[in-house]
Amino acid sequence: MALYHLSPSPHTVRLPLYLERVSAGFPSPAADYIDNAIDLVKHLIPHPSSTYVLRVSGDSMRDAAIVNGSLLLVDASLRARHGDIVVARLRGDFTVKRLRLVPTPQLCPENPAYAPIPLSDEEDVHIVGVVTTVIHTPSRNG
Repeated sequence: MALYHLSPSPHTVRLPLYLERVSAGFPSPAADYIDNAIDLVKHLIPHPSSTYVLRVSGDSMRDAAIVNGSLLLVDASLRARHGDIVVARLRGDFTVKRLRLVPTPQLCPENPAYAPIPLSDEEDVHIVGVVTTVIHTPSRNG
């Protein structure tokens, strides 16, 4: 996989940001109050020169709402911390997993069908970025 960094676009897209939240439980009365506008690019990509997009293949992170076909915004400028979801190069291949540093360092899937990957000093592993946003379009079929 080759990583290409794109120049930030001078264009912005501002969308209405509604004051009211939408209920994911019981319905609530809708309000038509617009609080402000939000620039999604500025909001989702604070470090454009170090951010890239990857498309996910597979289901090892499904319980973290990262599914086959999801798009990931990955920031290479962030230092990975315990509990972050990261993109790592492992033995020449790339993978997305949750980084666990205690009790022992490992890359953990979010699907019980997969085993954690223990990390050691002998292992050829390199964290290439921290996942900052997951973009998943819900299916309209069904």
